[in-house]
Amino acid sequence: MTSHSGAAARPAKHAGPFRRYLGYTVAVAAVALAAFLLYRTLSQYDWPELVSAVTAVSLYHMLLAIGFTAASYLTLTGFDFLALKYAGHPLAYRRAALASFCSLSIGHNIGLAALSSGAIRYRFYSRWGLGAGEVAKVIVFCGVTVGLGLSILGGVGLLVHPDLAVDVMGIPSSLVTLVAVICLLWPALYLVLAATVERPLRFRGMTLAMPGFKLALGQVILGPVNFAFVAAALHQTIAALADVPYLEVAAVYVSANVATLITHVPGGLGVIESVVLYLLPRAELIGAVLVFRFVYFLLPLALGSLLLVFSEVVLWGRGRRR
Repeated sequence: MTSHSGAAARPAKHAGPFRRYLGYTVAVAAVALAAFLLYRTLSQYDWPELVSAVTAVSLYHMLLAIGFTAASYLTLTGFDFLALKYAGHPLAYRRAALASFCSLSIGHNIGLAALSSGAIRYRFYSRWGLGAGEVAKVIVFCGVTVGLGLSILGGVGLLVHPDLAVDVMGIPSSLVTLVAVICLLWPALYLVLAATVERPLRFRGMTLAMPGFKLALGQVILGPVNFAFVAAALHQTIAALADVPYLEVAAVYVSANVATLITHVPGGLGVIESVVLYLLPRAELIGAVLVFRFVYFLLPLALGSLLLVFSEVVLWGRGRRR
């Protein structure tokens, strides 16, 4: 089995003027777009509406939602940390965490997450010695981890609450069970391949080197844990308005997230609203939706943008001194 975790980190190459200024342009564009997204989202509501929406959710539920959001983004840093080992260029956790949070807090709001967060990841990792091919491996590894998480949590949700899929999609329960089993089988097959396959897999001219078993096991664990925390954050904002079981929220949220990945809607605009509308058809929804969107999307977006600016200033200053 080919191991990717033991490769030594190479020193960063000095970038030419064009690549250096291109990197500055990407950083400035990302911050400007983040500011625009904050403005566009908040401008849809007037101030009294925002105040009434937020006050509809108790402080207790809001703090729990913030805690689950922090746990989700902390889990996401593990995606990058493992991905760097897979790419053969492991870095210190603090660097992986910084790149992960800045890229994903902004990428979640832009849409086309693989491209938007990938550009910011490249901005960070290229300065720490990774080439374009290695950054691409990081992005693919993280994308597979997301798919594993959606599949595992979705499969569990369909098995526990098959009636949700039956009611929403109008399909027989036997088909729901079949889909749930498939969702849980392919992660198991992924682990088997990681443990037994030594050569890269080839499919229609593309090659994919399987990670080692330990890295694959980390993906299978971290993937669903991340989405479980996201669903828990949404559940807390809904729980302030109505008594809805957590697993129902998780099952429907995973389905909505699949729709978000397919449509590339920035921040899942409209998707989250549809989820809550299905769960609470008679409730006042604005509070739960706005608080969740603020907690999981806008608050990390603001923090990630500030961290991106701060890191640009610090790393630029270190580069000047060198």
